[in-house]
Formats: sequence, structure tokens, C-alpha cells
Amino acid sequence: MEIQRKLTTTMVIAIMIAALAVSSTMAQGTTEQAKVVKTVKGKKYCTKGWECKSPSIYCCNLTISEYFQVYQFENLFSKRNTPVAQAVGFWDYQAFILAAALFEPQGFGTTGNKTTQMKEIAAFLGHVGSKTSCGYGVATGGPLAWGLCYNKEMSPQQDYCDDYYKLTYPCTPGAAYYGRGAIPIYWNYNYGAAGEALKVDLLSHPEYVEQNATLAFQAAIWRWMTPIKKNQPSAHDAFVGNWKPTKNDTLSKRFPGFGSTLNLLYGDSVCGKGDVDEMNVIISHYLYYLDLLGIGREQAGTNDVLTCAEQELFNPPASPAASKAS
Repeated sequence: MEIQRKLTTTMVIAIMIAALAVSSTMAQGTTEQAKVVKTVKGKKYCTKGWECKSPSIYCCNLTISEYFQVYQFENLFSKRNTPVAQAVGFWDYQAFILAAALFEPQGFGTTGNKTTQMKEIAAFLGHVGSKTSCGYGVATGGPLAWGLCYNKEMSPQQDYCDDYYKLTYPCTPGAAYYGRGAIPIYWNYNYGAAGEALKVDLLSHPEYVEQNATLAFQAAIWRWMTPIKKNQPSAHDAFVGNWKPTKNDTLSKRFPGFGSTLNLLYGDSVCGKGDVDEMNVIISHYLYYLDLLGIGREQAGTNDVLTCAEQELFNPPASPAASKAS
């Protein structure tokens, strides 16, 4: 218990220190940060202030706060703090930027030129907005304006404990592993894996994800950046073009782009089923955010890279029991 208390305290202190840096930057009305460049074996590695403090080739590019600012976040999620929203006051720009800073040295929002960077933010937040929306057809402002309305599953039908993983990710008595976060995570094994990566005991305390917006965004970005299997791309790699499809991928109609992120994140719940609503809702959020950010939906690419309607699954379920929400 004492170890857990120290871990939680350390996490809170780290988040508070970073939050002060963000607040200071915002108060000064500037996002410029000093860049330090080192060349190692002909490659440039950079650090750039609090937001990109680990030496990385990606930190030589723009950081997220340099091209995606508070007013843009507010435009994308304009209805999140209305009285009908479940998570009023929970989500904000600062929490997103703090969470993103952990992954910017790995290329999150820092890969490629400014257009590519902004497209990735639009794509990631397109998933976030669709998965946390309480919008509906005649909602004020339109159904796409209601992202970040929720931070947890409201009426879970089970505790999402899978005893198959009792040796690696045993369920904590009394804990429930229902959907929480910006791209909701389910099941004990997903909370366990995310907790290991983020150095937070989410297996014992899955509720932390619905109590801390920075952690909730971190868990979502971790999922975006992390392959499910070693021989597969992450959603990030599939989107920014780091992934080079094999001949089998091409025959399976899997191409770099937004469609493959759908396939990797949700599998058979949205992909390979034709033109279904579950898929189109996520795509609509992405296109809407591209427009709001001034990039334009025409930058999303052709239909074969935008959707996963005809794609074969990266991870087809082995049995009905294997197709659980992930």
C-alpha cells in the first residue's frame, strides 16, 4: 500500500510540474521553446523545452503546442462542458498537451511536416471525439460537436475481468475494468499493459483513468502508438506512413492511412463489414476535425485509404470469445 501511495504521489507531482510549465507558456502567450540540436553519426537529435525533453529526431520538428493551440481544441470540442455532458470540467487542452509530451519524442504529432503533423492530431482526436461523444442527429451544433462528453462507460453490463490472464494480469478484487478514457480501454489485460507502460498500477486502480484527464489521454495515446503484435504496425505508424505494407497487406486491401487505424484499433467491430455506421461515425469526426483545423477533408486521401470497409482484419478473432471489446 505504501509503495502504491508513493507511486501515485510521484505521478501527481510529475503532472503538476509539467502543468506549471504549460500554464506558464500559455500565460506568456507564446509556444516557442528553445531547441538544442546534437548530431550523432550524421543524424540530428533535438530537445525542445518541457514538451520534447528527450533527444529525438522528431523533436527537431514542430512540437504540438506550436501548431495546435487552445482555441483549436475548444473549436473541436465546443460542447464538452454543456450541462448534459457527463464529464463536465474533466477534459481540457492542458491535459492533452501534458499527455502528448510523453510521446512527442516517439513521433506522436511530431512526424513529418506541419500538414502531416496536424493530420495525425485530427486523426487521433477523431477517434477520441467519436468514442466519447454524446451527440445525436439533431443535437445543437450538430452531432460532431459533442466529443469529450464522456470519460467512462455509463452503464457497464459486466466487470470485464478475463481469468485467462490471471497469471499475467490478475483481476483485483472489487475492481471493474469497464471502458474508461479518451479512447476507452476495456478488460484487465489492457489496463495491465497500459499501466506497465505508463508506470501506474491501473490493474489495481483502473478508476485512475476516469479521475485524471492527463492519464486518460496518456492511455489513449499509448494505445495509438503501440502495436498489438510485434509484427504489426501501431495506429501511428499506419497513419503517418512509417509502415510499409507487405504483398499480403496489399492483397488484403490494407494501406497506410486512416482506414488501417480503424482496423488496428477496433478490428471486426467496424472493419471488413462494408459501409457500416460504426465506421462512418469515426470517419466523419476525422473529416470534420480536418475542416475545423483548416487542413480540409480533401487531405484525407482516397476512399481506399480512408475506410476499412473492404479490408481484411489484421487480427481476425479465433473464436466468438476472442472478439471481445478491446
